[in-house]
Amino acid sequence: MKVRQYLKKGTVGGLLLSIFIPLGVILTTAVIYFYIYLPSTTNHGESITVPDLTGVQVEELEAYLTKHELRYAVNDSAYSAEHPPLAVLRQFPHAGSLVKQNRVVYVSLNRVLPPTLPLPELVERSLVNAEVVLKSLELKRGRIYYKPNPFRNLVMEMQYEGEKILPGTRITKGSVIDLVVGDGHGPADFTIGNLVGDLFETAKFKLMGWNLYLGSVQIPAGVDTTGMEIFVFKQYPAVGDSVRVGDPVDIWIGPKGYTEPEEIEGDTTEDSELN
Repeated sequence: MKVRQYLKKGTVGGLLLSIFIPLGVILTTAVIYFYIYLPSTTNHGESITVPDLTGVQVEELEAYLTKHELRYAVNDSAYSAEHPPLAVLRQFPHAGSLVKQNRVVYVSLNRVLPPTLPLPELVERSLVNAEVVLKSLELKRGRIYYKPNPFRNLVMEMQYEGEKILPGTRITKGSVIDLVVGDGHGPADFTIGNLVGDLFETAKFKLMGWNLYLGSVQIPAGVDTTGMEIFVFKQYPAVGDSVRVGDPVDIWIGPKGYTEPEEIEGDTTEDSELN
């Protein structure tokens, strides 16, 4: 009797009863929803390990992933010479990740045709530098052919499939580029040609073509060449002498038609060197 009176409407007990009954219903509903209903509908606690798809062909993907209760979507494409066309190169989520059933795995496929790029300039660079440039552009360094040259491992020529190839030529990624480089010895001795009578600039061009370099340049004492065309009237080593690649060649210059005067006994006049 006392309990009924305590729980009557308008009493403290009645007020507490009106609060706890709805609260209990809410808590019971929450427990059932979050711990019974939701886990059963979302496979809570169940996960699938994503397989490694690298190298799998695109036509095999659907059947392969269906066995693992997963799906796939193509995200983008890239190129790798190490895999066949339309094979998977990358994936997300990564292999070994734990995901829910029916999760979409995004894949990047290998292109059917490799991209092309212009061949860089490698001539007159060191072999080490050329190899770094080729690797950075996903090109392969092939065979190395040595050729007489005083500068060892200096790239002298680029070849592709046995033929000389020029910089700027478009080739596919993954192509193999052979290199012709210097052996550090240079060719055997050869006889030097004639520079006497040539313009000074022509003589320098000839020396470059012979792989020789310009040594000292001298002007006879008292000879003024200001504003004139300068010609070579003497050279050392002389025409027909034996030289080797990289040797220096000294020349004497003067106005056109200038000839070296005959030496007079006791004459101490010296030529002046052009700096």
